[in-house]
Amino acid sequence: MIQDHLEIFDPAFRKLILGNCALDMLWTGGRWLEGPAYFAGMRSLVFSDIPNNRMLRYDEGSETVSLFRSPSNHANGNTRDAQGRLVTCEHSGRRVTRTEHDGSITILADRYDGKRLNSPNDVVVHADGSIWFTDPTYGIDKDYEGARAVSEIGASYVYRFDPASGALAAVATDFVKPNGLAFSPDYSMLYIADTGLSHVPDGPRHIRRFSVDDGALSGGEVFATCDYGLFDGFRLDEYGNIWSSAGDGVHCFDPSGALIGKIKVPEVVANVCWGTQKRNRLYICGTTSLYATYLATNGMPYPV
Repeated sequence: MIQDHLEIFDPAFRKLILGNCALDMLWTGGRWLEGPAYFAGMRSLVFSDIPNNRMLRYDEGSETVSLFRSPSNHANGNTRDAQGRLVTCEHSGRRVTRTEHDGSITILADRYDGKRLNSPNDVVVHADGSIWFTDPTYGIDKDYEGARAVSEIGASYVYRFDPASGALAAVATDFVKPNGLAFSPDYSMLYIADTGLSHVPDGPRHIRRFSVDDGALSGGEVFATCDYGLFDGFRLDEYGNIWSSAGDGVHCFDPSGALIGKIKVPEVVANVCWGTQKRNRLYICGTTSLYATYLATNGMPYPV
């Protein structure tokens, strides 16, 4: 028997799901939840509540949510690096930071060519240790998710930061509003969402796919277009399937870009993350609530 929250468009989706596993609502009380990042050593998930200017932590053992950081500089996207440190995009800080093991915060990037970044949105770490992030204007467009300001750069780019040299490079400059991003399991491809429809009539509402070679991108063809709302954050499983947020839940695309199924969620979804030590539970940040469901596939691991 298939649970009601699962919608199947292709038989291949059946191999990825557990039909007897429900969609669990773990916590509610946020305003716009985002940026889930899982830490297996603590069996906990860190996630952002952007308008409330705080970060929260869900503990798998006690099944409770507690305050992780407040204020958070309207933190949005989070991830972890190979050393197990938290990397965070801050809207009102207009920067990307790293939380060290002793709790201190290191600023990784806050300016490009001497100009302040817009409002870093989502972030991923490559196997080589480099940090890639998107920088649309959502955190400076209004005071709700950050602090209203004029873009000093005048555009929204995708960046690569090299922790070894401190160099920050713009690797993609032809997006309207770059948003979620994720690498393929072998790190040879980078997928990036463009949510430009939020600012431009008939603007983009798709995910593009790039080839990654020695820190540079090539290609950039449209991989998939959202049929309900907008794509935001997403992650890949070990087989290269994309599990992306959307207006009606989580959409699953196979490596060719075909929509093979959906996890229906009763709120707009902003981002997802693989959790549990086996990476077989998908954590889902809805608008006000944190959800999760177990799947028959496993997420790709963090860089090691």
